[in-house]
Amino acid sequence: MIVQPKKTRIVLASSSPRRTELLSAAGVAFEVIPGLVNELPFLNEAPADYIMRLARAKAVDVAKNFTDGLFIGADTTVVLDGKLLGKPADEKAARTMLRQLSGRWHAVMTGVSLYDAGSRREVADFDKTLVRMAKVSEQEIDWYVNTGEPFDKAGAYAIQGRASVFVEEIAGNYHNVVGLPMPLLYRLARQLGFSLL
Repeated sequence: MIVQPKKTRIVLASSSPRRTELLSAAGVAFEVIPGLVNELPFLNEAPADYIMRLARAKAVDVAKNFTDGLFIGADTTVVLDGKLLGKPADEKAARTMLRQLSGRWHAVMTGVSLYDAGSRREVADFDKTLVRMAKVSEQEIDWYVNTGEPFDKAGAYAIQGRASVFVEEIAGNYHNVVGLPMPLLYRLARQLGFSLL
């Protein structure tokens, strides 16, 4: 017997406009209630542990105020040489990150947590995509930083924005780099018995 997935209220516990755009483009009916969590990494915290901790914390932070619904928490980071490259604090940090990424492969990791407020069950996993950035000149870095685009992006760039001209190759899911791996999200919802469609 085939069991049909349940429909429920879906809440994105994120203020990311990119995640909102991805869910909307997939035809998912949802609302946005950002989760408020401290995003500082713990000392020597592994990248996967960091993104999974934050994804879970965001989903639970919002879900604690509800008795039903499916809550989506997500967190994305860039990893280069085993080190986290989060969102740059200022122009200097953005320039430093872009110089580090120039001409190199790096990983983009997104942790996703789905929390069912009705049953208090959670499923979570992460996706990893490898990205090769072109060699970027100081003039190109200056141009890009001056657009203002790097400042709310992990690794100081948006693959779907102006920085798309600097991305030479990816291995893995494109939407993961944007901020929400849609196939993973769909699979996790099905594990909990819910439909996103």
